[in-house]
Order: sequence, then structure tokens, then C-alpha cells
Amino acid sequence: MSWGSIAAIYLLIWTVTLFTVLPFGVRTSDEAGEDKVKGQADSAPTRPMLAKKLLWTTLVSAVIMAGVWWIGEAGYLDFMPD
Repeated sequence: MSWGSIAAIYLLIWTVTLFTVLPFGVRTSDEAGEDKVKGQADSAPTRPMLAKKLLWTTLVSAVIMAGVWWIGEAGYLDFMPD
């Protein structure tokens, strides 16, 4: 598997994982018991914790990519059929 393929597959895995991780731990102002800012959407999170979610996304994606790479190197997944 070439480095370009690894990067492209990792980017796809990272993006899907990010959208999976984003809703974890989200609390709205109503749920947190805080006052809303004028013009704020009802569903807006009080603390989105993006840095923590980006770190978790990167770690989980690296583990998944390692699994995909191992499966490809073991011959179970053929990216370039003969």
C-alpha cells in the first residue's frame, strides 16, 4: 500500500470517526441549567470540548487505520486486483 493510499484512507476514516465522536458529551444550555445568549439556537452546546474530541478522533482513527493496514498487508484485503 502506497503512502498516498494510506493518507487518503486515513483521512476518510478520520472524517467518519469525527462525525461519530462529535455528539458525545454534548449538553445544551437547558440541560446544563445555564442562561441562553440572545440569538442562540436551542440545540447549541454549552461546552463542545472540540480539542478533546479531535484528540480522541485521531487516536481511534490511528487504531482503525492500523487494522486496515494489517488486513491489507496480510492479504485479506486487496486494493490492487491483478
